[in-house]
Amino acid sequence: MSNMTIAAGRRSRWGLFIAPVLLLILAAAWSGFWFYAASQAAIAVDAWRAQEAKAGRIYDCAKRSIAGFPFRFEVQCSGASVALVSQNASKTPFTARLDNILVVGQVYDPKHVIAEFTAPATLVDGVTQNTFVVNWSKGRSSVIGLPAVPERASIVFDDPSIARLDGSVQVPLARARQIELHGRLADGSTSAHPVIETVLQVSQGSVQGVHPLLAEPFEADTRAKITGLSDLTPKPWPQRFREIQAAGGHIEIVQSRIQQGEMIAVAAGTLGLSANGRLDGELQMTVTGLERVIPALGIEKMLEEGVPQATLDRVAPGVKSQDLNNLFGALDRAVPGLGKVIKQNANAGVAAGINSIGTESTLEGKKARSFPLKFADGAVLLGPFKVGQIPPLY
Repeated sequence: MSNMTIAAGRRSRWGLFIAPVLLLILAAAWSGFWFYAASQAAIAVDAWRAQEAKAGRIYDCAKRSIAGFPFRFEVQCSGASVALVSQNASKTPFTARLDNILVVGQVYDPKHVIAEFTAPATLVDGVTQNTFVVNWSKGRSSVIGLPAVPERASIVFDDPSIARLDGSVQVPLARARQIELHGRLADGSTSAHPVIETVLQVSQGSVQGVHPLLAEPFEADTRAKITGLSDLTPKPWPQRFREIQAAGGHIEIVQSRIQQGEMIAVAAGTLGLSANGRLDGELQMTVTGLERVIPALGIEKMLEEGVPQATLDRVAPGVKSQDLNNLFGALDRAVPGLGKVIKQNANAGVAAGINSIGTESTLEGKKARSFPLKFADGAVLLGPFKVGQIPPLY
C-alpha cells in the first residue's frame, strides 16, 4: 500500500470525528449560555420583586427553583405569597398565599412569559381580619414585552370560586365557569401617557350576598379604555387612582354586554373619579326585560318597609316619610290589606315611571328601553331612584 493511500485513510478517519467534536463544543457552549441566562433570570426576578416591593406588593417563595434545560426556563415558586402593605408599612391590609406558581419562558422568545397557578389561594384582609378561600380548576397568565413595560397581558381562570371562612365553614360569595382579563397598550400610546385597552369576560358568573340580581348566573363582556395614567411603574392602587383623578383621566366603556336569562343589557359611556375617589359619569344603556328588573331592585320592598326621606325628596318634594308610613298603617287598620294594595300599586307606578325614562328601542330583535344610568359621587341612579352605592376607590 502506498504512502498516499495511508494518508488519505487517516484524513477520512479524522473527518469522522469532526462533526461529533463540533457538536460537543456547541452543546458545551449552549449549556454555558443556558446556565448563565438562568442565573440572569434569577437576578431579573429578584430585581422585579424589589421594584414591586417599592409599590407595596411583597412577593415571596418558600422554595424557588429554575429548570427547563435546554430550550426554556421554568421558574418554580412553591409556597408563594403576596402581601400588600400600606405606604407607612405599619400594617398589612391584604395577604394572599397559594400552593405553587410555575413561570415558563422560551430561550428563543424571552419577552414572552407564561405562568400557571395552582389552587387553592387563601386571602386575608388585614383590616377586617376576614379570610377568603379562592379555588379554580386551571389558572394561567401570559405577558408579552418583559422585562420592559409589558405590551400586552392576559389572565384566565377556569371554574373560579371565592368563599369567606366563617370558622371552619366556607360561605360562598361568587363563582363562574370562566373569567378572562386581557389588557394591552393602545396603538399610538406613549410611555409618558399610556392608554390601556382592556377586555373582561365572565361566563356563568354569579355573586351571592350583594344583590338578588347578581345571584342568578349571567354572561358579561366588557371592553374599556383607561386614560390619565402618567406611567406604568408599579404603584399602590390608591395612589394610581389619585393620579388618574388629578389628571382628569377616565374609564371609557367602549362596549359592555350582560345577559341574564331573557334580560339583555348593553351599555357605553365614560366614568371618572370625584375628588372623594368615587365614580362619576354616565352610561347610556339599552335593556330588554326591564319589567323583570324593577322588582329585583327591591323598590317594592322599600315601599313595604317604609320609604326613605331622601327618596321622597327626589320623587315627591314636601312629602314626609313618617307621614306616608303612618298613612299606610292607618289604611291597614281601617281596612285590612288596603295599605298593601296601595303600596303594590305604588310599585307599579314606579315601574311605569322608570319605563317612561328614555326611549323605546330594539335590542337583538327584542323590545327594549334606552335610558341613562348615572353615577354621582358613587351613588348609582336609575332615573330619580338610587339603586346602589359604590364605595370609594381611595
